[in-house]
Amino acid sequence: MKFELSARAATLRASEIREILKITEQPDVISFAGGLPAPEFFPIQELAKVTQEILNEDGYSALQYSPTEGFGLLREIIANERMLNAGVKTSKDNILITSGSQQGIDFCAKLFLNDGDYIICENPSYLGAINVFNVFHAKYLTVPMDDEGMIMEELEKILQLGHKPKFIYTIPDFQNPTGITMSIERRKKLVELAVKYNIPVVEDNPYGDVIFDGKRNPAIKSFDTTGHVIFLGSFSKTFCPGLRIGWMCADQELLNKFTMLKQVSDLQCNTLTQREVAYYLNQHDLDEHIAEIVSVYKKRRDIMLNAMNKYFPSTVKHTNPNGGLFTWVELDESIDAAKLLVAALEKKVAFVPGAPFFPNGGHKNFLRLNYSNMPEDKIEEGIKRLGEVMAEFTA
Repeated sequence: MKFELSARAATLRASEIREILKITEQPDVISFAGGLPAPEFFPIQELAKVTQEILNEDGYSALQYSPTEGFGLLREIIANERMLNAGVKTSKDNILITSGSQQGIDFCAKLFLNDGDYIICENPSYLGAINVFNVFHAKYLTVPMDDEGMIMEELEKILQLGHKPKFIYTIPDFQNPTGITMSIERRKKLVELAVKYNIPVVEDNPYGDVIFDGKRNPAIKSFDTTGHVIFLGSFSKTFCPGLRIGWMCADQELLNKFTMLKQVSDLQCNTLTQREVAYYLNQHDLDEHIAEIVSVYKKRRDIMLNAMNKYFPSTVKHTNPNGGLFTWVELDESIDAAKLLVAALEKKVAFVPGAPFFPNGGHKNFLRLNYSNMPEDKIEEGIKRLGEVMAEFTA
């Protein structure tokens, strides 16, 4: 049965990553495709305990509607611990609980974008954000990156063009898909440019705590004294993604607008889930939990990078991330990563081709690899298989 759909619905398309993940559900496939945390770190017993505690003590309230802004204790913990860890001094009044940081991206698009508006983002950028912005027929002004992230001189050139972009979208820490981290100096410069050209910055920061060496970088929001930066946070990469708990941190006027969008979108996040997360965080040290995750992810990253250097053709380049979940691979320009994937799947190994991460298309010779979700022995074997496929394409 066919019905007349809206123009926005006509632009919807399935996520390339989600489609690949369907293929990789076969148990014998070594998948480097999804941005999945390692499930062995999900604190199942601890969550079961706090859930029972919540239901026993105040089950009726935990199963009732609750405020759109979110559970007060959870917002306090986020403001006083998670945001403070990122160098941001704020209060629970500036926190809105969202269904993952993905909903925060959606709200930013709804708040700022009319059809055909320009936005600025890194090149490449997060596919999930691109798919949201595409619903609004956004036009992309893309900024190249180097090892220190978005190049500020190139950003200012774009800001001087007069296109009046609605916001700058950036993932400063261990960027998806490249794994690149923006330097402190450039974070400060980005805020300066945001103020100079009066443009909001959407800081998507789900990976900041997953750092392998050194201390957590201060968020871009930590340098914001004028309310130009909107911070998007999440527990998906440091706790449990299936709980779908994230947050937005913004100045009060903007947060009120985002709260209204939340009301008309889904009224609130799951009451019980918010309490589960809050009770867990109140009884356990999340930073200790993150430290356990980081030690394993660092080991898996090292195994992957060493295996790539061992098995990949010498012409292949890759990033060396100091955290997060991904490394970014550049192939010879003659190789189409989508075609490489077809051949790789025959050897039961999967990855995500890089082309969809470029908002304006092109760049078919890139691919993204995830190292967090596979055990060490499978990482070595998967990279070996992938190297064999690459050798066939470069022969």
